[in-house]
Parts: sequence; structure tokens; C-alpha cells
Amino acid sequence: MREDSAATLPEGWSLVPLGQLMKFQNGFNTDKTAYGRGLRFANVLEVITNTHLSAHMIPGRVATSAAETTRYHVQRGDVLFNRTSETQEEVGLASVYLDDEPILFGGFVLRGKPTSDILDPIFAGYGLRSQIVRQQIMAAGQGGIRANIGQQSLSKIQIALPGKSEQEAIAEALSDADALIEGLERLIAKKRLIKQGAMQDLLTAKRRLPGFSGEWVETTFGQCFQFLRTGSASRSQLGTNLGVGYIHYGDIHGMRSSVLDLSRTRLPEIHPLQVTTLSRVQDGDLVIADASEDVIDVGKSVEVRGVGSAQAVAGLHTFLLRGNPEIVADGFKAYIQFLGDVRSGIESIATGSSVYGISKKNLAALRFRVPPVEEQAAIGRLFADMDAEIQALETRLLKAQQVKEGMMQNLLTGQIRLV
Repeated sequence: MREDSAATLPEGWSLVPLGQLMKFQNGFNTDKTAYGRGLRFANVLEVITNTHLSAHMIPGRVATSAAETTRYHVQRGDVLFNRTSETQEEVGLASVYLDDEPILFGGFVLRGKPTSDILDPIFAGYGLRSQIVRQQIMAAGQGGIRANIGQQSLSKIQIALPGKSEQEAIAEALSDADALIEGLERLIAKKRLIKQGAMQDLLTAKRRLPGFSGEWVETTFGQCFQFLRTGSASRSQLGTNLGVGYIHYGDIHGMRSSVLDLSRTRLPEIHPLQVTTLSRVQDGDLVIADASEDVIDVGKSVEVRGVGSAQAVAGLHTFLLRGNPEIVADGFKAYIQFLGDVRSGIESIATGSSVYGISKKNLAALRFRVPPVEEQAAIGRLFADMDAEIQALETRLLKAQQVKEGMMQNLLTGQIRLV
């Protein structure tokens, strides 16, 4: 830590080595047969992903002797640090335990047991992830393949510490920000479950939308769609600002949504001269991944939206399908993959062992049932409205997370004072 750092702190703040605030201890390892029962067992994942820990957030359990339980017991206010990580950015992340249920901590975790009441435990969860602390820990992390930090290194890390009343005020403000974020995350999860339930009902004819009662009709991919020309390219041919967006099957596998909005998504690009014979993607086209290492991802598809003036092609291991509007409606195409007959049918025609694939011929012949086109369109509009609501909540969540990051930067450096 630079000697002049203290001079940049606001009045009443001080740089305090962690060794003056807590006593460190490594966690324990035991035989694999002991896991799955016994006391809750905090490991690296829980520590990395949470600034503050409660017992219900810890799924793992381990059976230990009475002596081990006493030695590796975590109490309210104890601080857990992940001792090792594959990246410098994650080594030494801290999480404060704020519960009364006894838990234990594992061998890749360090426990910091407070030796005084100078450090407010809720503030600690934030302060120990402040930039000033993280920069020191990442610099101290050692290792080649993995980054590691030990007790001695942690004891020398300095935290910027205001007085106790200001710590409590900062902790309250940041806790309120966390509460807003957690509330939005719960609401988003609820909306996704509602949509999932609607899909299960409406895509199986278990429930019909008001005003629709016609029979579902049998069709095939070959009847619903025209198969257009796609191509392939190596990663070395792709880049940015080359001119034509390139939809790779891996991009489809990684998408949460079944709609690919090109107005919101930046694709890798390929030079126009390399794709002169390929069909350009249009609004409403369906792009299907025809290969995957996991059979459940074979046939995953996205309906393309927001093309506008953008140019894009479907590339490696994809099929590009353009729908017949008399059989399949825009907005519904994205959900054909979730029809029971389609999912089971794709798995039945997939071939391979380590990599699974489907042929154009077999997919074109695959039979499934769809509701009347007017009902398809209504279902598509309903799902689009649900997606728009979820997207709006996700935008609010992102903004709330950004606001919290700004609050942490300002409050944990004293740039903004609350007392």
C-alpha cells in the first residue's frame, strides 16, 4: 500500500490492516464420504457470489467430529475469504456470515474471526470488496495456473475505515440498494415462471386463448418453411466492422431468449465478399442450430427480429428457414421448438456420439401439430408482451446494479459522506 494513500482519505477515516481486526484460519478438508450430510458447509462458490451469507444460502453439508466442529465453526460476524481462484479478479473475495445457525468452512476458504468490534459486520461485506481492498488483494494473489492468497498476505491488506456510526450509515444505504436489486431479481424470476407456465399450457393445447377453438393441424418443417442457403467460416475470418453479421450455432446455444433482436445484439462479422452466395437474414426468419455436444441443444432455434438495415447471414452448423405465412405466423416461430412433437422428434433424428447433429432432410420431414395461424399470432403476441415486461425489469435491474456500484465507489472512499 502506498504511504501517501492515507492522505487521500477523508477526515476521520484511517487505513487499518486486516490483521488488526481479525484472526485468520484455514478451512478443513475431509474424506469425500463425509459430504452430503451433517452441518452446512460454506465453500468457495458461496463466498465468491455473496457479500453477506445466511445459512439458507449454503446447500452443501459435511459430517465432522466434535473437535472439527469446534475448530471450524463459523459464527455470526465471521468473515470468509476464498483462498484460491482461477483468476486474480476472484481471489480473496470476502463474505460476512450473518446468521446464528452453526456452519463450517472448507479448505479453499479462510475464516477471519473479528478480534474487536471496530468493524461493523454489515459494512465489512461491502468494505472488503471496495476498490482499495480488491486492488491490494489482487496484487498480493500468487500463483501460475491458479491465484492464491494466504493468512499472512491477508493480514497486511488495509481497509479504509470510517467511524462506527458512518460504517452503519453506509451499510444501511447499501443494504437498501441490495434490497431493491433482490426484489427486482425475484420479480423477474416470477415473471419467467409465469411465462414458462403459459408456454406449457398454450403450446400443448392444454389451455386455449379466449376466442380460439379450431383443431390443431399436422404439418412438417418442409411445409412450413423454405430452407435457405447457409455457410461456414473459421473464427479467424470473423471480427468487427467487417460488414455482415454472422450467426454461429454457438451463439444460439448461449442465448437465453428464443428471439434474436439484431437491433440489440452485436454479432461477430464477416466480410461481404466471403458470403456472396449466402441468403441474407430477414425479419421473421428462423435460425436453427443443427449440432451440439449436448443432444438437448440440437435444434435450438431463434426467430430473428430487428434486422432493419443490418445485414446478417446464418453460418456454421445452422439452418436458415423462411416461413410460409399461410401455415406459420410471425412471433410463433420462435416457440415451435418447444412443441412436444418437435422436441421429441428432433432427439429421435439426432445422430452422433460426442457431437450430435440433425440433417436437413430429416428435419424437413419432421411432423408436428400447430394451432390455426390466427391463434399462433395471438400466442406470439402474448409471449412478446411477456418478454417486453421481463426486458423492462431487466433494464431496471441493470440500472439498479449500476447505481449500487456508483454508491459503493463514492461511499466506501468517503467521496460522499452520510454523517
